[in-house]
Amino acid sequence: MDLEYILSKTDHTILKPDASEKEVLMIVGEAVEFGAASACIPPCYIKRAREEYGEKVRLCAVAGFPNGYMQTAVKVFECGKAVEDGADEVDVVINVGKFKSGDYSFVKNELDEIRKITEGKILKIIVETALLTDEEILTSGKTVTDCGADFIKTSTGVASRGATLKDIELFKRSVGKEVKIKAAGGIRTFSSAEEFLSAGADRIGASALVRLYKEIGR
Repeated sequence: MDLEYILSKTDHTILKPDASEKEVLMIVGEAVEFGAASACIPPCYIKRAREEYGEKVRLCAVAGFPNGYMQTAVKVFECGKAVEDGADEVDVVINVGKFKSGDYSFVKNELDEIRKITEGKILKIIVETALLTDEEILTSGKTVTDCGADFIKTSTGVASRGATLKDIELFKRSVGKEVKIKAAGGIRTFSSAEEFLSAGADRIGASALVRLYKEIGR
């Protein structure tokens, strides 16, 4: 795979809690310049980024981030506000505790509400594979499929580990054919990103690849 292709599959990401507006807008500008799939940024900056860059870039907001355990109404509001502010895509964290408790109906109902408020936009569901058993990862694939999400995503990047190739394998076994896969967390090299794409991921979430591309030259 050439590097430009990998970048075109990458959500260029900045989600650190101390990210300034200047830093965020720089990331969005890089996403435009280097043809990233989207710029994934804190939701409070979506409106400002849309004002600055118009339709030159796809903007991705996170919701329920990073723990996913807030009330459903809060997560629904977050998603709706992100769309109102100009987000093209929303990456939202499931309620991992409810899921691990076996309360799949709660998780499914919450995701159904989120799907309604994000209708017409790309919805990615973060299941935080680091906190799940293999069997739970398989079950999460069915749950995400049933809610009509566009993507299932491995990780927030703040748990004990990020994506693994085994996660992708388990997702491929469990999601419907219409659900794509996003690998995120710990992907810091082009060779690693290529491995995930070759394994079946359709998107990469990364903060380092554009910087690396600039360092090695075009």
